Amino acid sequence: MAGDTDMTSAEKMDIETQTKLDDMRERYDRAVAYHALKPAEAETLYKSVAGEEGDGEEFNKMKEQSICKLGELYADQKRVEDIQQLLISIRPFFLNIPKAKTAKIVRTLIELVAKVPGADKVQMQLCLDTIEWCKQEKRTFLRHRIQTKLSSMYFEMKDYTSALSLVGALLSEVKKLDDKPLLVEIH
Repeated sequence: MAGDTDMTSAEKMDIETQTKLDDMRERYDRAVAYHALKPAEAETLYKSVAGEEGDGEEFNKMKEQSICKLGELYADQKRVEDIQQLLISIRPFFLNIPKAKTAKIVRTLIELVAKVPGADKVQMQLCLDTIEWCKQEKRTFLRHRIQTKLSSMYFEMKDYTSALSLVGALLSEVKKLDDKPLLVEIH
């Protein structure tokens, strides 16, 4: 008999979880539909999905999609400071997902800033902030990728001294790790 009540509470939990996921999907789909027509409403919906409490692969996938879409919305509206703030505000979420997913989201948001004309300084600051965060969180793989991006930005802005010093330090560190694809990218 006790097994029946345990099963019932487990079933209730599954139904609650599924209902919550369905609600998140519905809000996300509405946000996508409103993206171009009603950006303020889309922003609110994306934020509500991204801020939803819950754990599990499906929850995290919905949050990840909402975060990326919210970043796209901000980029479409040339709101680079909001992308910067978004990246900072979602850092606690990164503790719940694999490092590779974190790297994908961070790189996506940084690339979205690059699409906004005249946002070079903000993008550089975003890279510098992210590199510091990566050092604190011991996210070496992501830090190397962001440092590579930053050095190419320095090079494009003709700040060769900064680019070379960053690349020099990065090269010696990457050689120790024997990360051949990144070594090729750096060269």
